[in-house]
Amino acid sequence: MRKTLKKSLSTISESLIAHSFSTNAKPHFTRPKPKNSFPRSKFSSKSRWVFGVTSPVPPPEWVEPVFDLSDLVKDPKQLQLSPWVAKILSLLDGSPDMENKLSAYCRNFLIRLSPRFTAFVLKSEKLCGQGDIAFRFFNWAGKQSGYAHTLDCFVSLIENLSVTNDLDKIRCIYGELKENNLLMNLISASSLIKCFGNLGMVEELLWVWKEMKKNGVEPTLYSYNSLINGLVNSNYIVSAEKVFEVMESGRVFPDVVTYNTMIKGYCRSGKVQKAMEKFREMEVRHVEPDKITYMTLIQACYAEGNFSNCLGLYHEMVEKELEIPSHAYSLVIGGLCKEGKSSEGYTVFESMCRKGCKANVAIYTALIDSFVKNANLEGAMNIFGSMKSDGFEPDEVTYGVIVNGLCKNERLEEAMQWFEYCQENGVPVNAVLYSSLIDGLGKSGRLDQAEKLFQEMVEKGCPRDSYCYNVLIDALAKGGKLIEAVGYLKKMEDEGCDPTVYTYTILITGLFKQHRNEEALKMWDAMIDKGITPTDASFRALSTGLCLSGKVSRACKILDELAPMGVVLDTAVEDMINILCRAGRIEQACKLADGVVDRGREVPGRVRTILINALRKAGNSDLAMKLMHSKIGIGYDRQGSIKRRVKFRGLIEN
Repeated sequence: MRKTLKKSLSTISESLIAHSFSTNAKPHFTRPKPKNSFPRSKFSSKSRWVFGVTSPVPPPEWVEPVFDLSDLVKDPKQLQLSPWVAKILSLLDGSPDMENKLSAYCRNFLIRLSPRFTAFVLKSEKLCGQGDIAFRFFNWAGKQSGYAHTLDCFVSLIENLSVTNDLDKIRCIYGELKENNLLMNLISASSLIKCFGNLGMVEELLWVWKEMKKNGVEPTLYSYNSLINGLVNSNYIVSAEKVFEVMESGRVFPDVVTYNTMIKGYCRSGKVQKAMEKFREMEVRHVEPDKITYMTLIQACYAEGNFSNCLGLYHEMVEKELEIPSHAYSLVIGGLCKEGKSSEGYTVFESMCRKGCKANVAIYTALIDSFVKNANLEGAMNIFGSMKSDGFEPDEVTYGVIVNGLCKNERLEEAMQWFEYCQENGVPVNAVLYSSLIDGLGKSGRLDQAEKLFQEMVEKGCPRDSYCYNVLIDALAKGGKLIEAVGYLKKMEDEGCDPTVYTYTILITGLFKQHRNEEALKMWDAMIDKGITPTDASFRALSTGLCLSGKVSRACKILDELAPMGVVLDTAVEDMINILCRAGRIEQACKLADGVVDRGREVPGRVRTILINALRKAGNSDLAMKLMHSKIGIGYDRQGSIKRRVKFRGLIEN
């Protein structure tokens, strides 16, 4: 019965509209010639003949988006969509004359669109993501005679424009909204806070919040959460904290969404420790964390390299029987693998499989790489086999890990076979694959093959990076072909590939081994001139060569020159003392220790400890014990009224 009534009402309304207002409708009676027509001034200039009588055109009618049928049906909430909605939507085509079409249509049918009608159309599915059309329709509607946009119209348009992040148009509408000074209500305020918050429009967000307080609108939990989310998205963490404190001391208490938003904000701003504190606070406040809480923290801990925290959070999820997403498994397994805990990583992987969570190529690759680095090549190859049998096709990264593992374990023939397999089966062969093979061939003394493979990269269109150059230069330098190695440095620069500190470290080491000390020093100067910051390893290469050639003072001078450049090498002194002790040059080691203390570069106690350890490692335990039980370096001798520190060189002189 109700459906029949709806259909009848709809049919009747459409028939009336078509008959009464269509310009093509013909009158039932022939228009007679009026004998005594009234003066035209007594009637509107716009008139029609209806049933043989001249009558003025009625004023345009305001139309609503729905018909209220509460007086005709039992359900008082029953509403019927107006047929005008579909007709107006059909005219919103984005064409240049769209506004003219709308005006002509409404004039023809003597209708005006009410603010509720405008808001309804702006929220329609057809206009979702069509910000330009919605904006034009909004402006057209506002020009209707006797029309004024309501708050709902502004909110509906801002919601529409926020889908496409059209900030310029949103700011324009926001300006109009402020000028209209409309009364704010809870529903509109909540919607605006959400939109402005997601877009990071803090000024607009705070204006809405101020309007709520001015109009006596009490914020809800949803409003608070939207406000905090907006502040967090705009990196206003301190302001978000203040809102959070207001919630804690007020009538609306934070829930899991509030805590998750604050934790997200702390993690984004690099305050992971604060995020963990807020997480632990949830337990005290009896707010149960969900999988989003844990995922946010696991991602943040992984990014900071705190893999033990990742594992701890994962175990908490297991204990609470929360659903663990595959991405969480990836991070936990990846973190364990990076720490070299391949067995623990594999245990988590097995748990993942038991729970029916699908693995991916990245997880398999991380496990294979970890097993390779732990010298468990057989385990790595077993996982590789399982990966293929489970239907996962290895990518170039996986093959790169396999080839690298085989090369490091001196199984070069197998590595070459997999390399050829990649080439034959369309697997992209990248610089990592080539570098692994070049490194493996170079270390096994097959330098000609390594150089041939290096040249092949150009032919295959594979760009050569600094790592690839470094492994070849290292192989040539260690293989005694230092001239060729230096030549590749020049070629590297000519190709626009920047040398790294490792490149220079290799060559400096090689030049000192061939007693070409001045060339090594020139290489060091060239590195400094290029603005490459020395590392402990690079200075160790330089100081080793200088110390072994008896130029300890030169090494110390270079070390002193680095300090004004802001380069502080923590292990430089320790490395030099170790080198001298291993070479049996104890006297020079003692002189160096005295010089370091005299210049105030190190605390005497630390230098003393370094020298004791160096003597012990060099097998000179007698001198180490003598130094340990003496007051050398830390004690003082008196000569009359003069107090002097006991020198390290006294270890040899006494």
